[in-house]
Amino acid sequence: MSFVHIAEHVLFCNMKINSICVVRLSALGDVLMFVPLIRTLQHHFPQASITWIISKPAYDMVEGMNDVEFVVIDKPQNFSDYWQFKQKLKHRYFDILLATQASFRTNLLYACIRAKRKIGYDNLRANDGHRWFVHEQIEPGQDHTLEGFLKFARHLGVQNPNIQWNLPIHTQHITWARQHLPQTSGPIIIINPAASKPERSWLVSRYIEIINYLQTKWQATIILTGGPNTHDYELGTAITQACDVYNLIGKTQPKQLLALISLSHLVICPDTGPSHMAAAVNTPVIALHAVTGSNISGPYTFKHLSIDYHPTAMLLKYPNVTNTWGVLVHGNDIMSLIPTSAVIERLEQFFVRIKM
Repeated sequence: MSFVHIAEHVLFCNMKINSICVVRLSALGDVLMFVPLIRTLQHHFPQASITWIISKPAYDMVEGMNDVEFVVIDKPQNFSDYWQFKQKLKHRYFDILLATQASFRTNLLYACIRAKRKIGYDNLRANDGHRWFVHEQIEPGQDHTLEGFLKFARHLGVQNPNIQWNLPIHTQHITWARQHLPQTSGPIIIINPAASKPERSWLVSRYIEIINYLQTKWQATIILTGGPNTHDYELGTAITQACDVYNLIGKTQPKQLLALISLSHLVICPDTGPSHMAAAVNTPVIALHAVTGSNISGPYTFKHLSIDYHPTAMLLKYPNVTNTWGVLVHGNDIMSLIPTSAVIERLEQFFVRIKM
């Protein structure tokens, strides 16, 4: 960084910030990992209004957050969508724009937002021409996704972030969750078997092994959750044919699922949204990783419980790649690298710790 750029940065950091616009449209897990950045900004810049540009599915999870103005949009598909978005914000001018999503679709949104400063990703994460739409870049690094988001606050001079969520869960959703929770004295464990991409889902036969172990040794009650998708339904059907479980796949709204997770003892799932929902409500979660690495997308506050076979997958598929950060190991057989013994070992550690 040149002396001129350093001087400009110091000047900017001393500038009073009255308005901040952030863009994070999706996906669910990323949006949940994004919330601590919002809480950090609120804590360190209490005088600043915060406007969050977000897509409808993600908004359903964070709706009701205090002191946040949400601008809910559909993901733009054509020129007309961008024009309408530009018209919606034509009378707005922000002190800060945080361009926290680097994709072609969102990059074009940044051109429609007026702001004194537009802060985006470093070159490693600046995809699809991202750097042409921003004025400044955050510090580079091979970070966990949540820590990468917090670097936007650090760029504004914040040294002590607030790792908290405080997501509002309405009474009606808590009531719904209590009505759907079975009456039991044993542990209630949610298993969300499917990921958004089938290659990230674990094997049905191994879920069944784990369920049998939990029910036999720990008298656990198992609740299946998932979205209204064919893949989720197929996994759920296969499991319910072999096990006595409560199947709520396709039957929960986002806040209902969040409430359900908040009232449960443990979540088991692959790399998918409910992993981060559990972290957000402080419910322990055992996340299963192989296609992705937990060092990037694992549940941030429960990384110690994650089971991560991504390094093994890398050695198997890409033995000559030395820098594994951000590399996805594709293949329908990758999640089969995770043995049931690894999950049982983690479960033993969990139950000993909570002394059930």
